[in-house]
Amino acid sequence: MSQLQLLRARDYPRMPWKNGGGFTEEIARDAGDSLEGFGWRLSIADIEESGGFSSFSGYQRIITVLQGDGMRLLVDGQASRPLLSFDAFAFNGESQVSCKLLGGPIRDFNLIYAPQRYRARLQWFDGSSRLFSSAPTVLLFAGSNHVEVGLAGHESQSLGLYDCLRLEGNDGLLGLDVQGRFCLIELTAR
Repeated sequence: MSQLQLLRARDYPRMPWKNGGGFTEEIARDAGDSLEGFGWRLSIADIEESGGFSSFSGYQRIITVLQGDGMRLLVDGQASRPLLSFDAFAFNGESQVSCKLLGGPIRDFNLIYAPQRYRARLQWFDGSSRLFSSAPTVLLFAGSNHVEVGLAGHESQSLGLYDCLRLEGNDGLLGLDVQGRFCLIELTAR
């Protein structure tokens, strides 16, 4: 039977970056309590100034700007396109990465996962969406102040800005009716 958990942004634990250059609010992870050994981890980070990213060897990363003017990444010497709000970008966690802010400070959203342990899919939606997922782990992250979620077999849920709905143990085709801007993350163990 599937388990549904509503995670409120006000309750996310705040922790220092691995490289000590800033702070992260951890939304959820599959296991563990350190910055190593997890299979997947979802978080929000505040980037106050241009600089280097932490290395996560053995992981894949997908990053999205949530607030601010955006940034451009330098990944192993290659410049990315300008990354603007709600524009996802993937890169290898062990790459040498630094960012150049396009204006002032930004807030970003990060999925870090071990590709040898999980298949991951991340998509942003805005407006009224009817979706289906057969992934065992489904996360729905609110990118706007008010997101309404209808899930087959569960009570409807109201999410505030940066709240996250986590569904574990999905073993069928899950139907979702969602209103608002949100990110859908689907994770399947290999």
